[in-house]
Amino acid sequence: MADEPKRSIKSRAGIAGHPLHPTVVHFPVACLLLVVVSDAAFLYTGDPFWARSSLWLAGIGALGGWVASTLGLIDLVSLRRVRNLILGWCHAILAVMMLSLASLNWLWRYLNPVDLLPWAVGLTLLTAGLVTLAGILGGMLVYDHAVGVDIEDKIRAAIEDE
Repeated sequence: MADEPKRSIKSRAGIAGHPLHPTVVHFPVACLLLVVVSDAAFLYTGDPFWARSSLWLAGIGALGGWVASTLGLIDLVSLRRVRNLILGWCHAILAVMMLSLASLNWLWRYLNPVDLLPWAVGLTLLTAGLVTLAGILGGMLVYDHAVGVDIEDKIRAAIEDE
């Protein structure tokens, strides 16, 4: 039995039909994952440059993540088909947990710039793990459930090209 064609779920938080959440989420994800690298560099070298880098990466990652999550929340609460997906709720809950830890990580670093062991490094690793899980679930929402993807227009264009 062939798979049924997917119906797309168009984003409400978008510009010219392009969803904003998957567009803006990449920069905070990169920043939060790079905190792992800069922490390792600080622990290896002892150079305070890397501790300052981690502070900035954690802050920019957390702030950018809250902006991205606000855009994702618009889709979650305004689109019934997204609200009905348990995967969407799991992604959102993981993202809030991850961003809460990332914000706490930034605050810890702000108050204790070079006192990273064990709390800041632990928060960094836990945040990186949650970033990975939330990213996997977000990818499943896009690729498996066509959230934010305009499949109908792509199919229509492909048929017209034939």
